[in-house]
Parts: sequence; C-alpha cells; structure tokens
Amino acid sequence: MTETMKVADAVGRVLSELGLAQVFGVVGSGNFRVTNALLRGGAEFVASRHEMGAATMADAYARVTGKVAAVSLHQGCGLTNALTGIAEAAKCHTPVLVLAADTAQGDVTSNFYIDQDAAVAAVGATPMRLHTAASAVADAARAYRVAQVERKTVVLSMPLDIQEEMVSYPAARPATELSRPDVTVSPQDVDALVRLLDEAERPVIVGGRGARTSKHDIRALAEAAGALLIASGGGRGVFEGDEWALDIMGGFATEGAVGLLRESDLIVAFGAALNTWTTRNGALTDGTRLVQVDDRAEAIGKHRLVDLGIVGDAGAVARAAREGLLASGPARTGYRTPEIADRVATSRYWKDQPVEQVDEPGYVDPAELTNALDALAPIERTVVVDGGNVNCYPGAHLRVPDDDGFVLPLSFQAIGMGLASAIGAAVARPDRITVLGIGDGSLLMAAAELETAARLGLGMLIVVYNDAAYGAEIHLFPDSTEEEQRIVRFPDTDIARVARGYGCDGVTVRSMDDLDPVRAWLESPRERPLVVDAKITGRPSWMMISGHSPDHK
Repeated sequence: MTETMKVADAVGRVLSELGLAQVFGVVGSGNFRVTNALLRGGAEFVASRHEMGAATMADAYARVTGKVAAVSLHQGCGLTNALTGIAEAAKCHTPVLVLAADTAQGDVTSNFYIDQDAAVAAVGATPMRLHTAASAVADAARAYRVAQVERKTVVLSMPLDIQEEMVSYPAARPATELSRPDVTVSPQDVDALVRLLDEAERPVIVGGRGARTSKHDIRALAEAAGALLIASGGGRGVFEGDEWALDIMGGFATEGAVGLLRESDLIVAFGAALNTWTTRNGALTDGTRLVQVDDRAEAIGKHRLVDLGIVGDAGAVARAAREGLLASGPARTGYRTPEIADRVATSRYWKDQPVEQVDEPGYVDPAELTNALDALAPIERTVVVDGGNVNCYPGAHLRVPDDDGFVLPLSFQAIGMGLASAIGAAVARPDRITVLGIGDGSLLMAAAELETAARLGLGMLIVVYNDAAYGAEIHLFPDSTEEEQRIVRFPDTDIARVARGYGCDGVTVRSMDDLDPVRAWLESPRERPLVVDAKITGRPSWMMISGHSPDHK
C-alpha cells in the first residue's frame, strides 16, 4: 500500500524511519514542511536563535552520542549563516546531516540564490542534493548513509520546486541499521607495530576521537606493551580511570605530562590527527618513533611524518598487535615502573599543580577559580570549551568522567561556538551537568542562545572568564601600545545581568568569597542555566605564556 504526498513530507518520513531522531534549526518557509515531517516521524526539534548555533548544537550532539544529528535551514542566507558551524563539524568528521532548502531549479534570479554546492564544498563539507522528485527518497537516504557510515558532514540541498512535487511513498518502511565496514588490517603492518612495541622501553599510546569505540582493546594492548596512555584533545577522557593514563596531550598538557611524552621512545596514535595542537607543533613527537593508526588513509601523515602508518580499524589493529606481543612473551614492563607511576599520578591533572597566587583586588585568578569549580561541580559532567586566551582553564583544569564528557569545538579555531555546543551537549546528555568555559567576547557573540538554553530549562553552568577584551590579541602583541589595544578592549559588561534578561540565573564573581551562590545553585534543582560572570585578572593564561596558544583570540 502506498500513499501520495509531497516530496518534503516523503524526505522527512524516510529520514525518520532510518533513525534520525534529533534536529536543530531555524525554520523558514523553505524548510517548514520537511521539519514538520521529521517531527511527525518522531524526531525531536530544538529551535535555535541563529543558524550557526543550530549547526554547532548538532555537531556537539553528534560528538557526544555518536549518532547522526540534523540541522534544518532556510535556503541561501540560512545556509550561509550556518557555514562556520558546518565547517567545524566537517573538520572533525562529525556525522551531521544538514537539510538545506534551495531555490527552485534554474531560478538564479531569486534573492536567496547562491551556488549552495560550491559554498558547502568550500568549507569541507559534502554537498548532496535532491535531483528529481522520483529520486528524492533515495537521495535523502543516501545522504543519511554517507553521514552515518562515512562520518561526514553532509549538506542535502532540497530545491523548492522538487519539494512541492507529489510522489508515492510506501506505507511502511523498516528502519535500516547501517554500520561502517571494517578496514582489513594488513598482517605485515601488525608485525611491524609489534616489533616497534617489543623494542620500545618507554612507549606511549595516544587515543583520539577515533579510539572511542575501541578504548578497551587499546588499553589491553597498552598493558601488554607496558605503555602509558594519554588522550588527544578530541579524545579526552577515553582512558579516564586507568592508573597508567595521563589526562590530555598537547597544549593543555601539564608540564609533568610533557616531560613523560618527551622521554618516550615510541608514540602510537590511534584515531588521532597528530596536528599542531596535539603535538605542540611537533615538540612532543620530534625525535621519537611515531606510529599512526587510522581507518582513513588520507589521515595518515597529514600533519606529521610517521615511521609507520596503518590503515585499519583501531580495535582490530589493537587486538592483533596485543596477540602478536603476547605470542612472543609475557607482558612487558616498559614505561610502567614504580617511579613512573608516581610521576603519572602527580602529573595527571591540573588541579594537582601549584597555582601562583595573584593579588589583584576585585578580580579572581582564573586557575584558582576553575580548580574551585572543578571541586564543587558533580564529576558526572560534560565539559565544553570555547576559544581564546582563557580556554586552557576549562579545557585543562576541569576534569571529565569519560570520553562522552568533553567537547572541544576548536578545529576551525573560531570563537563564539561554545554556548551552542554546550546546548547540544546538554540535550544529548540530560543526565549530566554541562559546564561551559567561555570568554566574554565569545559569549557576547552568541548571547541570543542564552534564551535557547533558558527556554529548554537546561541546568548548565556557564563560566564566563571576563577580561573585557579579546584577551589573546592583548597577549599576542605584548609590545602594542594602549592606543593600539583599544580595538580589542571593551567596557566592562554586566554579563550576569544580561543573562538574567534572557531567563538565566546570573552571579558576578570578583573574589573567591563570591562562590556561595554558585554552591547553592549546584545544590538546587538547577531548572535554568547559571551564568557566572567571573571578573578575571588581566594576566596572560599559562598557555599563552608557554607559547602553545591558538592563533585566533
């Protein structure tokens, strides 16, 4: 039995049947019908206040859950508003499906017309489209499959004239479970990895986002090899709870962790890009034998030259390498000595590192503040980080419970995406408190989404590190004059009051004695977000001082 319906309704229905369950977006005339079709199919919808917010919410939701999230957008300007968030998702290989209305075929005179496919390709996402009414259902299903199985950010352009055409649709269509096929592991590659691990005296294994589904196999390999474990920024939390695991590699690493990495004689990365941030521009990997395991051939050696590159599923490679190691003898001691155990324990977390006391009346030291908030907030949390001079405080000082608990939307190095990312993460894991660390410049770029967080009743803790400036630029140009700095400094803003205007709770913190309202809120039912307007000292962050800061704000 078939039904006759408009293409827009058929597209929404097939995507619902395939399993698309969460949509974020800003609805206009071009995406009104398809969005409602998704909702009728059982999908949940979150209306953002800006399209970039919608794209970033979907990105964070998909990162936390591993499931495809959708973004619903108006044609033309709706898509261009979302492009920065789409670029971030694409750079992180996040499975996001963007449902973008498009002008009618051939209508280049419309005010909404742009070459959407070209715009999408320019930011690294995958352009797809509805070609005809007859192919529309298959086109939509194919786009979903590419996002889900190939872990791509796909933009499906849906011309208005095609959306309005009538098609026949099956009355019942079973949901389809798709899985990414394993990449065959080369025995020769595994043998080479086993030899390197067997020869290494101080091996370290790095886990990135691509290691999340294989973390238990990778831990077992590390135990057999006597290797320490550490996560990249994207994979932070993947080895949390292992006594031989450090917290995070790269610019956010403690100096103790940096020392252990630099003393290693072999680094094996599973599902980690080994980019400039993870390697501190090569300082953590240069002079050390380097192995990279990834299921995408194009990822091997993209950022760093490696001694051995293995294309294959992380879990399959880890299992095969462990079997090879154990076949040649008992588990190695390697880097797992009593002395190193002590160094790992004392170097793991920033909360255990000394904090230089700063006496600046009316302002709080961000490291001291963040350590206090880390102790106050429940450990079952999702930590979200925005960019800038202050991102090392939430990004490094706030601990995470596991690999579901950290969202770092900084692959494009754009600031202003943290708030929307935190909303997406909070929607994904309502059982956990979401803690966002963000600068004042970043927060004010996206302040409209405070209303979204309040409307959804999200009990988020939003910590605004307020230095009344784009602080990174202040510290990147230390020889600049006060006159030159005027372009990146701003009057002090009462962000707590702004937050209350959007329906959030707000508190201003100028000393550590001002944290009592935060403590009380944490102990309350947390029915709306709390925005902490923390007036911080004007010093550069420790990451800026160490020279491992991002280039942009």
